[in-house]
Amino acid sequence: MTTIYGINNCDSTVKATKWLDKQDIEYTFFDFKKQPLTPELLNEFLSNSSWEVLLNKRSTTFRNLPEAIKSNLTDDVIFQAVLAQPTLLKRPLIAHNNAFEVGFKEPVYKTLFLS
Repeated sequence: MTTIYGINNCDSTVKATKWLDKQDIEYTFFDFKKQPLTPELLNEFLSNSSWEVLLNKRSTTFRNLPEAIKSNLTDDVIFQAVLAQPTLLKRPLIAHNNAFEVGFKEPVYKTLFLS
């Protein structure tokens, strides 16, 4: 089972879904703009990765955060900010079998899905 988490207009998410479609790999798409990010799901992401990997500090969403949040990036502050604005996460997030990947890198996908 493969699940892609992201937003449908994200360039990296589009590249990932096109690559999977071309390889004829079935997946479920979880759109952060249409489905709520739950605390349980965010905890699952964190059990497979870290804030350093998951948080997209280059995003417009991050740049638009109040300074009070950006200057106080404790686990709890980040957790609450991401729940409120899931586009703070790097995309796409891929859950495949027991593997978890962040972003789209074709060589990584080849290893993950075609090996």
